Amino acid sequence: MDTKPSNPRFAFRVVTVLFFMWGFITCMNDLLIPKFKADFALSQFQANLVQFAFFGAYFVVSLLYFLISAATGDPINKIGYKNGLVLGLIVAGIGCFMFYPAAEITNYPLFLGALLILGGGITIIQIAANPYVSILGPEESAPLRLNLSQGLNSLGYVVAPLIGGLLLFGKGVYAETGGIEAVKKPYIGLAVVFMLLAIAFKMIKLPEFTNPDKVTPGIKAFRHPHFVWGWLAIFFYVGSEVTVGSILINYLGDKEIMGFAAHEADKYLAFYWGGLMIGRLMGAVSLSSLAHHKKYGLMVLAAVLATVVIFINATCKHRLTSGQFLNVMDIAPYLALVAGSFIFFVLGRSNAGRMVGLFAIVATILTSLSMGSGGKFALWSIIGIGLFNSIMWSNVFTLSIRGLGKDTSQGSSLLVMMIVGGAIMPAVQGVLMDEYGVRASLGIVLVGYLYLVFFGFIGANIGRKHQSQTAIN
Repeated sequence: MDTKPSNPRFAFRVVTVLFFMWGFITCMNDLLIPKFKADFALSQFQANLVQFAFFGAYFVVSLLYFLISAATGDPINKIGYKNGLVLGLIVAGIGCFMFYPAAEITNYPLFLGALLILGGGITIIQIAANPYVSILGPEESAPLRLNLSQGLNSLGYVVAPLIGGLLLFGKGVYAETGGIEAVKKPYIGLAVVFMLLAIAFKMIKLPEFTNPDKVTPGIKAFRHPHFVWGWLAIFFYVGSEVTVGSILINYLGDKEIMGFAAHEADKYLAFYWGGLMIGRLMGAVSLSSLAHHKKYGLMVLAAVLATVVIFINATCKHRLTSGQFLNVMDIAPYLALVAGSFIFFVLGRSNAGRMVGLFAIVATILTSLSMGSGGKFALWSIIGIGLFNSIMWSNVFTLSIRGLGKDTSQGSSLLVMMIVGGAIMPAVQGVLMDEYGVRASLGIVLVGYLYLVFFGFIGANIGRKHQSQTAIN
């Protein structure tokens, strides 16, 4: 039986839990890649098929969703946002359950199939959750709500290396991986969580909304030149971000970089993905109605608190692997990068395109340094890329659909398709790494950020009438 109807604030809180869940489950892939590579004796290309299967589901499901929308109307609008969330949770739970038989018969292709189903469920959740959060309140505060939700999404990325590492690699110093059997309990547990959430969301009464816009046949969004450039920008942004996260453990394990074992390197995933949380929380503060001098103070406070959470998580992981806590001075380069991101945030926040361009320039420089250096300089260069990914999704997405009018709904679904970059670019990187080495393989990421520089400064304005480009961070 349904509970009492919830108000928008309550609905926002419960839906935001899902943002955490898909952040956590997505970051778990970064731990599965080195584990599967070792347990199945895979090449880097074969191991990176983990991301190909998971993010490939985004393309497949989004394409099917678009085709159904064009033919019969918006499916989520027909079944309701709540039912869309429930459906996504059930599909994701089924994908997690499939890890058990895959581990029982030690079958890597079956694991990839499980990840494809899991990714499909997460895609459905995203298709329903992102627009739902945006309409749970006044239109002018929608970006603030999205950034808060995305901040919690990033928190899932931050804690996954610690919790997921414990589950997959065991206790103590992670010396025992437990073989492929180690994936059973974590993913069965996640399956149970997804199913319980599906039951809970089915029982809770959430505010219902309908979209009066009618989806018409034909691919009309491509008649807007700036949308085409943005469509490609989403591909390169997601692909670059996922590729760096996927390669990080193997990158830090390279003898010319740090020579870390997997259990030593995975704590740095918290710093990489945590950078997105820092930027998104600062972005949420910047979109408030506070005076500028108060905003800047709260932005600094948000950055400090987020960094503390990241550090506590990482130092707990370090304690498990080495018996010691991290020294704050050990992360001094990261603190400097956080300060630098704040400066660039202030310089570019009044213009969405400029923000994308500036942050992409820094990401390009950091990628170049990661390709040409070694030791701790290379370590913090590649981790720093995460800080400058933080504002990319919201700004690129907003710039791409701005001015589309009746084609906005179709454009949004087409942009979601391009999350497939997270499937294709890691696969290309894997081929390059197997052939030329880990540092040279980052060339594909360099191409991605160079394109984002172009989009931010030029592509976002091609063929579009001049209009204000207030940043949506």
